[in-house]
Amino acid sequence: MKQYSEVITAARSVIGEKCRACPICDGRGCRDRIPGPGSKGFGDTAIRNYDKWRNIRVNMDTLNARANTDPSLSIFGRTFALPFFAGPVGAVAAHYSDAYDDLRYNEVLLRGCANKGIAAFTGDGINPKVVESAAEALKGVNGMGVPTIKPWNLETIQGKMDLIKDSGCFAVAMDIDAAGLPFLRGITPPAGSKSVAEMKEIIAMTDLPFIIKGVMTAKGAEKSLEAGASAIIVSNHGGRVLDQCPATAEVLPEIVEAVKGTGMKILVDGGIRSGVDIFKALALGADGVLIARPFVTAVYGGGVEGVELLIDKYAAELIDTMEMCGAAALRDITRDMVSIF
Repeated sequence: MKQYSEVITAARSVIGEKCRACPICDGRGCRDRIPGPGSKGFGDTAIRNYDKWRNIRVNMDTLNARANTDPSLSIFGRTFALPFFAGPVGAVAAHYSDAYDDLRYNEVLLRGCANKGIAAFTGDGINPKVVESAAEALKGVNGMGVPTIKPWNLETIQGKMDLIKDSGCFAVAMDIDAAGLPFLRGITPPAGSKSVAEMKEIIAMTDLPFIIKGVMTAKGAEKSLEAGASAIIVSNHGGRVLDQCPATAEVLPEIVEAVKGTGMKILVDGGIRSGVDIFKALALGADGVLIARPFVTAVYGGGVEGVELLIDKYAAELIDTMEMCGAAALRDITRDMVSIF
């Protein structure tokens, strides 16, 4: 079997010139590349996302009874082997290379994640066949995924909801932060921000748990709760929609506090690049984590096997951190297990 370093090397030959398949995906190598994996403006937000997780340190404590470590996560009526998911990525041919299109990318990503007991969020696109094919791929992995719809007009959203209703998926998401993507402006069908009233109408289109991605303030979390969302993803879209935002690690604690006790689940993404980072996010109050860009490298560099190798890498790092900090299960990960500098 390959090492993950081999997957990165292989990706460089097929992923295109816009992404450098960096060993450490920190936003620096692609800061000015849109279309591409980069971010808006100076690229400050993507870089800040990564750097702020480095400012959080884990507190080692091995004075604990030995126990079998269980990193599984139960959420939305399902149990997953690990507390992280592959994040949604769309328009991969435009942003990376035509070695993959959205249809094939989603299929490979879903399969690799399902093989390892976790779920993938699938992307969306102007072509309705992207969501249609994702729905078919979801059937093939027993619904182990979350279709993510962009903030189109209500008619288009309803059509996409109809496409995914028989996929067996356990939840549906909308990346409301995609309203700031440059290539979505002025297109047909129209896309853009949504009011709380509009989100209520959208959420009513499905009886599945609905996840709003792109929440960066306590107020935004409260509005998502008012709209009826079952979960939110603390996300600034990897810095691709607004320059000079705070990092997700910086705003996560106040968002967790704002909706504490409501039952709303909180996921977070943005610059999370290791199992240690996943541990940090859980210690700050997140229920789970999304990771997106490294999975692109994994798919381009190794297909299904590349995805599996990346998951194994993160899993081993997470389990090691849990053991060294005295957490036998996710419920044991507490705020005092990390320090912020």
